[in-house]
Amino acid sequence: MAQDRISMPQGMGGLVRYFDEYKSKIKFKPGHIIVLSIVVIVIMLILNKFGNSLLGIG
Repeated sequence: MAQDRISMPQGMGGLVRYFDEYKSKIKFKPGHIIVLSIVVIVIMLILNKFGNSLLGIG
């Protein structure tokens, strides 16, 4: 009976590794993200302080 075994090919068990297949064309350095975050925070603070007069509300 041991001779009747069927040998299956070894593989990944049906798992697909997508991160190996897809490479983004847009790359950001960590410094760019920090600078962009600081710019957004400054814009929000300015709008919070002077937004009503800048937009003509009130």
